[in-house]
Parts: sequence; C-alpha cells; structure tokens
Amino acid sequence: MLEESLRREIGQHFVVGFVGQDVTDEITTLIRDYYVGSIIIMKRNLRDAKHLRKLISDLQKVAKDAGHEYPLLMGIDQENGLVTAFSRDGPFGGAQFPGAMAIAATGDPGLAELVNTVTGREMKLAGLNWDYSPVCDINSDPRNPVIGVRSFGDDPTKVSQFAAAVAAGLTYAGIAPSPKHFPGHGDTHVDSHLGLPRIMKTLEQLHVTELVPFKHLVENKVPTIMTGHMALPLITGDDTPSSLSRKITTDLLRDELGYEGVIVTDCLEMDAVVEAYGTENGAVEALKAGADIAMICHRFDRQRGAVEASYEAVEKGIVLMDALKVSGKRILEFKKRFVEPWETAVNPHLDEGAFLELKRLGAAVQRDSYSKSIAVISDQDTVIPLRPSENDTVLVFIPQLESLNRAVDDAENIIRTADGKLRNTVGPSYMAFADSISKRVSGRSKSIVYGPKDSVPSEDIHNANSIIFATRNGDKSTWQMDYLKQVLDITEGKPVVILATLTPYEVLTPITGHSKAAYMCSFEYTALALETSAATIFGEIKAHGHSPVRKQG
Repeated sequence: MLEESLRREIGQHFVVGFVGQDVTDEITTLIRDYYVGSIIIMKRNLRDAKHLRKLISDLQKVAKDAGHEYPLLMGIDQENGLVTAFSRDGPFGGAQFPGAMAIAATGDPGLAELVNTVTGREMKLAGLNWDYSPVCDINSDPRNPVIGVRSFGDDPTKVSQFAAAVAAGLTYAGIAPSPKHFPGHGDTHVDSHLGLPRIMKTLEQLHVTELVPFKHLVENKVPTIMTGHMALPLITGDDTPSSLSRKITTDLLRDELGYEGVIVTDCLEMDAVVEAYGTENGAVEALKAGADIAMICHRFDRQRGAVEASYEAVEKGIVLMDALKVSGKRILEFKKRFVEPWETAVNPHLDEGAFLELKRLGAAVQRDSYSKSIAVISDQDTVIPLRPSENDTVLVFIPQLESLNRAVDDAENIIRTADGKLRNTVGPSYMAFADSISKRVSGRSKSIVYGPKDSVPSEDIHNANSIIFATRNGDKSTWQMDYLKQVLDITEGKPVVILATLTPYEVLTPITGHSKAAYMCSFEYTALALETSAATIFGEIKAHGHSPVRKQG
C-alpha cells in the first residue's frame, strides 16, 4: 500500500461525479478515503442555486475534515443553450442563455462575454469554480452528431473570437473555463459517447483549422483545457484516443503549443474509451499521456477502480510519481487561483439578495441575446412577418422527437422505450411554442406532430391560411424534409415559415419551385429560443442573426 502522502497526491488527479442531490456514502468515500480533489456537478445533482450552495458546502466539509489542503474544485457542464446543467426555472434557478451557435449568430463576441459573465457570477455564488466550456470544436462536418449547435460555427477565426469571449467572461466572474475538446471534435460524424471517431487529418491540416481556437486560448493563458476522445491516426500512427495519447496531450498540446495550464480529460466512461481500454485502465493511460486530471462522471466502481489502478501503476513505475508531483503543482496553482478560502467554501448559505439582483440584471441580457440570435435565412417574398387577419387560421407542424445527440438529448432523466426510442413524441418547449402561436392568433391555430410514417393532412393544409413548419436537424433526419416537400406541394401559394430549430443546414438552400416560403433558424429548441422565434415570425421583433455555418457541397 502506498503511503498516505502519495495517495493524497494521486487523488488530486481525479474529478468524479455522483448520483443524488445530497452527499452520499460513495462520494464521501472518494473524497475522504481516496482524497479525490475535484467534483463534477451534473444536472441530476441540483435543484436550484440555494440547494447547490448547501450541497457544495457539505462536500467541502467532507474534504476539510479529511485534511485536504485546499477546497475541492467544483466543476459543471454549463455551455448554455441545450447543455445547461445549472439552468433552472424558479427564482433561484440559473438563468437560461443562448448556446454557442445561437450566440455566434448574433455576430457579437462582446455579448457572448457578457452572457458568460452573468452565468459565471451566478455559478460562483452557488459555490462552483470550474466550467467545462467553451466548446472550441469547429463544426466543419454537418453530419456531426455530438457537436452541432454546441459549436460557434465553421470559421476557425470566428470560433476563436467567441471562445475567447466566453473564457474571458467566465474568468472575470471567478470561474475557470475549460476549452474543449482538444484537438478538435468538429470534423467527424461519430459520437465519442457511442464509438471512437477517427479524424483523418495531418498535423498541418489541424493547424489550419482545428487548432486555431486552441492556440488562441493557449496564448491567452486559459487555465484549463479538456482533451477529447477522438483518434488521429495520421498523427499518432494508431487509433489511441487523443485523451490517452502522449503524442497529442504532451507532444502537441504541452510541448509544441506551449500550454502550461491544467489538462483534464473528457469523461472516461464514454464508449470511445471503455470499449478498448476500460475506464480504469483509461485513467492510467491518460495520466501516462500527460493529463493532469482524469474525469469519471458516473459509476462509483469505476471511479474507485481507477484510483486504485493508479496506485498500482505508480508502484510499478508505469506512471512516474515525479511526473505526477509536477502535474500536482499545476493543480495546486489552479486551486489557489479559483477556489474560495475554506471559510467561504463551507458556508452553506446562498447570498439570496445578490443572486436575485443578478437575475434581475441578467433578464435584460437574456432578452437581448435571444432577440439578436434568431436568423431569417431567406425570405424573398417577405412572408415574415405573418399578419393574419381576424379570422385567419395558422397550421403549426412540430417534428416528432428523436435522439440525435447524446450530449443534448440525454442530459438527464430522459424516458425511453425498451428499444431506446424517446417515449414522449414532442418536447415541452415545442408545445410551449405551439401555445405561443395560438395565443398570438387568439386560438385560431392547430398543431400537428408529424413523424416519418405519417401522412400529410391535406384537409388541414387546405383550411389553413398560413403554415409554420418546424424542423429539428432535418438535414440528418431527411424524412422531415420529405414531409415538408409534400406539405409545400399542396399549400397553393399560402405563406409558409420554415423554422430550423437546431442546425440551419436544412434551410440554407430554399426548396425550388415553391414561392411564399421563408426560411429561418433558432439554433436551439429551448423554450426561450422558440418563444423569440414566434415573436419574430409575427413581427414583434426583427431578426438580427446570421448563420455561423455555410452551405456544404
């Protein structure tokens, strides 16, 4: 058995998650007995900021009683938009703001910085100190199933500008940003939650595209960077995931780019790692590769096993203790900069007045950012704004939900059937969108949830005066576009608004042969984005956004 000082050192090189909204025996064991120095808060762990402040203080008390030198790093996935572990309804819920592609659609990096300053200040009040954001991946492959609207776009320079703005806003608020997923997860159509993406690019090609935002943030001395689970065989010579590759983690990021901050892996329970290495061995390989902190978000057996596997690796000289101590100094300096002193860290009480005032000020930022994010892509016949007369009816089409993106769709508590399909046919934000339209036309609307096997309701189309047709990644789920074409074929020149509620690819090229059709995009299907889209459709606000991605091919 390693002596306690070495076990304390090794524990600082892990960030773990847990299940529950109170301190559990399992997380207590990891902090107290294995000296784990960082915790990731998941959506499943929190109710609101008041609850989170108490939960974090309880976790910090466990660490303090166990003799940790500094408080725990408390991280979270808060990208805004559709990946929002912190955002909640209610007076003490974290505010909802546009995600990466939506905020990039505003064309205003300053607004991105302001949004993340507000988000960061809210999180800091709740006891958090680390955010696994911004996403620096360049969405150069429209088929990408896991990044999509989580990216700021397909232009490396603009992605750099917005990523730097997000990092600056978080840092100003006292939250450490963690740009991800180095060296870039954008040019792939494989989701690393489900398999290993292989990106067939040379180092020279990476420098032109994928590495541009990371190099910019390295120059800005960003405190942490997250590595991703994609293979780059033309660079490494094999299919080792980047997070476990010394050629990527150390040779490229640390040595060639000169990065001096803390390197954390993406979660080592993703299939890209588990299938070939297992989580426990994956953690050892990540530390060998030069990662400072290995992330394991879910299972206690894997978390405990990974720490114990690291003990064994140190005892056998597979992982060098001297290297871990150098890495540990980086973690220590990181903690000195971003964690609160013990007296504050263990305080269970949220400053309610400060939080509510921040929410009040943030509400104006929220409205401004969403209003500037909606983009009208094409409207040659000035369909927008719709101005229905007193007796006109509006027909609204809403797509049946499918799971297209594990990071977005499976955030927490998704209910599925036995074969993995989503049990609910349409999400609450879409139903709120339909209700919002109904209120604007005094109830003279009808909503239809359409699916891949559904027939087109010809009579409803014939009786309607105008149509609003929502898609959700229709470029991938092509049945939506097939259905839309059938609708357009029988609209008889009625005004049609086609709203892409995720990526804009399906609306970048108008469908030929159909006039009286406007194409727009909200870049996310959050309730606020869809409400703002409805306001835009009916002329209450003007669309200011522009698509951050271009037509492919």
